[in-house]
Amino acid sequence: MDPTIEAVEGDITTQRLDAIVNAANSSLLGGGGVDGAIHAAAGPALLRECRELRAGRYRDGLPVGEAVATGAGDLPARWVIHTVGPNRHRGQTDPALLAACFTHSLDVATELGAGSIAFPAISAGVYGWDADEVARVAVDAVRGRVDGGEPVPGLIRFVLFGQRVHDAFRAALQA
Repeated sequence: MDPTIEAVEGDITTQRLDAIVNAANSSLLGGGGVDGAIHAAAGPALLRECRELRAGRYRDGLPVGEAVATGAGDLPARWVIHTVGPNRHRGQTDPALLAACFTHSLDVATELGAGSIAFPAISAGVYGWDADEVARVAVDAVRGRVDGGEPVPGLIRFVLFGQRVHDAFRAALQA
């Protein structure tokens, strides 16, 4: 059975799903926007796990487009999957880098056995990507996995902050 792919306007930190995706910065230690909100809502356990990742495998930070999971601390989700989106202001304009954030997060979710996952609009906003382009790249990346028959969670939800971004994702899903 094909997974459900949907877009909702809301707060990703309140999602009662197996995994939520954090639009992290490479330090993994919190920041602004979605990253800051997730770290604030998750509490100190999330920061501890991220510090452990930085002390080990990701001493130089998480590279753009890659994804790694931690527990979710005080969040209602089971896991947080951290991915670093490309920053247009730093010349990172390749849509393949952005698509990798979504596909690598799906890979991690599948490895975890997650039946559901929530994505924010990675790289939209402060990283300078247009919401319409992010929506198109994200939806194409997810649909590519589904159409390719690769295993993905049964529910893939885009949880979007603000009507403008939500409208962009709804339009991409209807295309």
